[in-house]
Amino acid sequence: MLKEDLIKKSPVRILERGIEGGLKAGNIGVIASRKGIGKTSVLVQLALDKLLQGKKVVHVSFTTHTSYVISWYENIFTELAKRRALEHTDDVHDDLVKNRVIMNFNQEGVNTDQILRSLRAMIVDGGFAAESVIIDGFDFTRSSPEHLAQLSAFAKEMNLEIWYSCTMIGEEPFVDKRNVPVILREFLDSIAVLIVLDPKPEFIHFLVVKDHGRMNPEDLQIKLDSKTLLIAET
Repeated sequence: MLKEDLIKKSPVRILERGIEGGLKAGNIGVIASRKGIGKTSVLVQLALDKLLQGKKVVHVSFTTHTSYVISWYENIFTELAKRRALEHTDDVHDDLVKNRVIMNFNQEGVNTDQILRSLRAMIVDGGFAAESVIIDGFDFTRSSPEHLAQLSAFAKEMNLEIWYSCTMIGEEPFVDKRNVPVILREFLDSIAVLIVLDPKPEFIHFLVVKDHGRMNPEDLQIKLDSKTLLIAET
């Protein structure tokens, strides 16, 4: 399979069609679930889809070292390439790496302004014209709605898509009557797209809670394979 066909047949196209054409530049999306359900895998697959299209991505990790993040990309790319019999795998891989930057932060030692300065320095001063930013491992319990409001303003200014992961912790129930994670209720105004990963016996369901202006829209008919953690159709 050629790279162009891999892009065309990606389950990410189904996700985009289901959420009004995708997250779109200037917006923030959040993938939420309990710990260990597959948030990082989803974020990496969203990033890889952009990278395959020749777009630049900044991946920000608050929990892991760069080598661990790279291993996620390597493993998922290898699995996708094998499953789809991707041609010119080495060349495609090299192009992806050139268009990806990984940054690490410790949430205890950095504030929102410092994060934004670092991103701006990379994108503007460093000439790395990213279209997407992935933010994984950010602890929303130690943040405030002002943080996400600032990131939302930055996304609009820089014409970026920004995807976060959010781990739902604390006492159950983790979500309210609208399926909004309790941990994110105060942040909801700054979130354009909110997806909860809901584990089932044989797969992990994508539950779209917010799709731009709509709450709990029609089901997307996509899932996460509980073994490979790859996005697939139901």
